Amino acid sequence: MEARTPSVLLLSAARTSTAELIARAAAWRGYDVTDRAADAEGRKVHWYGGPRAAARHAGPLGLGLLEPADDWLTHLPRPLLRRGVRLTTLGEARELRERVFVKPPSAKIDLLPAAVHEDGTSLPGGLDGSTPVLVSGVVEFDTEYRLFVLDGEAVTGSRYAVHGRLDPAPLDAESRAFARTVLDATAAGLPSAVCLDIGRLADGDWAVVEANMAWFAHCYTAEPDRVLDVVLRAAGPIAAVADRDRRHLRRSADRPEAVWGRAV
Repeated sequence: MEARTPSVLLLSAARTSTAELIARAAAWRGYDVTDRAADAEGRKVHWYGGPRAAARHAGPLGLGLLEPADDWLTHLPRPLLRRGVRLTTLGEARELRERVFVKPPSAKIDLLPAAVHEDGTSLPGGLDGSTPVLVSGVVEFDTEYRLFVLDGEAVTGSRYAVHGRLDPAPLDAESRAFARTVLDATAAGLPSAVCLDIGRLADGDWAVVEANMAWFAHCYTAEPDRVLDVVLRAAGPIAAVADRDRRHLRRSADRPEAVWGRAV
């Protein structure tokens, strides 16, 4: 009987601590782990790494990369957000004359760091005014947590910050309970494999921070083997992407009418 060729976990050349952890977990399962795209050609490939490298590899290697919709936060019930959030353009945001938090809706935009601005006049001028941005009211998160979600369940997670400073620790009962509340209300609008950040505000209320692609998220103290489960679903062969996840396939920044790996 002919031996089956192992699947590949392809990593960015610049290794992070999370990449090293999930690489070990993948190798233990029998995956070939490499940072050379040539080693992955013609094989069943999964990806962990940044969006720029993903843009180079996704089409040629047939990767289906899942990410939340740009406007996902804007559709959440106000009790889960504790602030106003809207998707607009950079041009409109530049006209604002109040203190706001502005961030790109995804990691496609490298020249616009997420930040609080006293008003829109301090936003960078080097980007086109049609660039999409998320604008929200300013809130102070006391403690922040990351959940790795698979099929609507938080399979692992970690605290990652306290008072805005990196401070990883295991999840606690309150963070797990709020995550369950959020997922009960919102999982149908998210990819089946995703990263969800939540936090406790300075006044003690809980709120959603954001949702992101799992294939470019640090795991902190989350269990690497369970993180790998989420990454394998979030960034794998496009032919294996379930129908429910097709709308969450990441689109090319250069060709918005197409997703990497197939034409729409």
